[in-house]
Formats: sequence, C-alpha cells, structure tokens
Amino acid sequence: MALGGNPIFNGKNFREATQAPPVPQAYGQNNYGQNQFGQPQYGQGRAPGSVMDAQSGWMSQQQNMTNDQLQQMYNRPAAGPAETGRMTFDDVIVKTAICLAAVVVGAAVTLTVSLSLASMLMIVGALGGFVLALVNTFKKQPSPALILAYAALEGLFLGGLTRILDGMYPGVGLQAVIGTLSVFAVTLVLFKSGKVRATPKAMRFFMIAVIGYAVFSLINMIMMWTGAVDSPFGLRTSFEIFGIPLGVFVGLLAIGLAAFSLIMDFTSIEAGVRAGAPERFSWTAAFGLTVTLVWLYVEIIRLLAILRGGEE
Repeated sequence: MALGGNPIFNGKNFREATQAPPVPQAYGQNNYGQNQFGQPQYGQGRAPGSVMDAQSGWMSQQQNMTNDQLQQMYNRPAAGPAETGRMTFDDVIVKTAICLAAVVVGAAVTLTVSLSLASMLMIVGALGGFVLALVNTFKKQPSPALILAYAALEGLFLGGLTRILDGMYPGVGLQAVIGTLSVFAVTLVLFKSGKVRATPKAMRFFMIAVIGYAVFSLINMIMMWTGAVDSPFGLRTSFEIFGIPLGVFVGLLAIGLAAFSLIMDFTSIEAGVRAGAPERFSWTAAFGLTVTLVWLYVEIIRLLAILRGGEE
C-alpha cells in the first residue's frame, strides 16, 4: 500500500493490519520440513501419542454419525471472513453508512435551530471535530463511540456552513450534496473498473499538490484573520485570472485532490480486506472515508458559492 495518502489509513496500526505476517528465514531460506511461520507442523513438537489420540477421537466421532450427518457436514461452505472475525467490504459499507447517518443527524440540528445558535454549534462542531479527528487518527485501536462522535460534530459544522451559504446563495446546499454523491459514485466506478489507480507517480503528484494547497489555505486563512483581505473567501475571490476568480481554479484542484484521496482510501480498504485485517478496523475504514467525504463536500459547496457570487 502506497504511503502519503489519507493519514488515517497510513497509521501504524492499520498498516500493520493490512500486511501479511513476516516469514522468518534462516540465512534467507527455510529449513526443509519447517513451517514458514515458525509453528510446529502437524505431528511435530507434540507429546508422544497425542496425534494418534486426536486421530482416533476424530475417527470415533465419524463412526457415530449417520450418512446424512456426514454429508451435511461435508456440504457446509468454508468459513468466510465474516465468520472468522475479518474485515469485509460489507462491514465497511455498513459502518460508513452509520457514520454518514450521524453526520446527517448533526447537520439536521444546525439546520433547524436559530441562526445564532447554528453559528455557535458550527464553531463547536468544527473545533470538536478537528480534535476528535486527531484523537481517532492516532488512537491505537478504533473506537466506534469516538468515531461516531466525530461524525456528529462534523455534521454540526457542515449543517451550519450549509445554512449560511445557502442563505446567501439559495440552492447551493442541495447542489453540493448531489455533487459530493456524484463524485463519490464516479470515483468508485473508475476504481472498480481499474481505470484509475493510486500509482507511485500519481502519489508523488498528489503529495506535492496537497502540500501546496495546504500552504495556500494557511496563508489565505491568516490574511483573512488579520484583515489583509476583506473578501468573504479571502484570496480565492480577491484575485481573478482571465476574469475568473482564483478560487474557481483552486476549488477545482481541491475537488480533484479529494477525489483522488477517495481512490487511495479504496485502495487501502481493498488491501485490508485481502490481508484479512481484523473486523474492528472496518471502523477505521469508515472513519477515513467520512473524513474524505466531509472534505469533498466543503470544497464543492465553497466552489459553488464562489461561482454564484461571481454571477452577482
């Protein structure tokens, strides 16, 4: 799995869960007849007679079973990942849906209360979500309660942001939801078809672009806080290129980065399922997808607001 994408999937615990156990070797080779994982092979390292006792016990059990019982036993399907406590795609889908439901519940709160209270809850959601994002990212084991709390706080933030921008530019909230779902669906289809992959070259470009975008966002935020620019979106709408606000170009870049981050998330999840990661890490996968989708939604609604503002 390539590094440099979503920090949630690049955490030590998730990476270790998606990697096969190391194969111990003596001077680069396994000894003949030695199990590659260092475990005693069948019949080796056991007490004398224990193997024969186990075989005789199994034979006696078979003799006491009817032909129909034996046939039913042999016809049973092999235990799958779900039965063995391993992460599956269904687990990730269900838990992601639960996280997004928590986001919707949080957003519904700020969309229904008074505007002043919604603004305060938006700030609480932004700060609280940021703190819990750090906690969940660096936590050794995933905590469903903390992940759902993060989703609910982000819902407060997104609901407040949507209410403010939709009040200024009616319709951008619904358009942002449709846009986010559309980008997610297209990205998933392209990933499943194999047409878009997180190659090392693409990863390097992604890292350079993300660092550049982060630097721009930090400078823009500082200039807005200090009053160096009085535009609602700072440098994004203070400068134009060929009559088009700078924020349009930056927004398109950010949406592209968020979409490619989804590709890397899918790659990490696929690696986790194939490696047989423990089922609890499906919460980590759901958390990572939720973080990326929140980022994508923010970028889309901001771009729509800048476009609508340029029309006035």
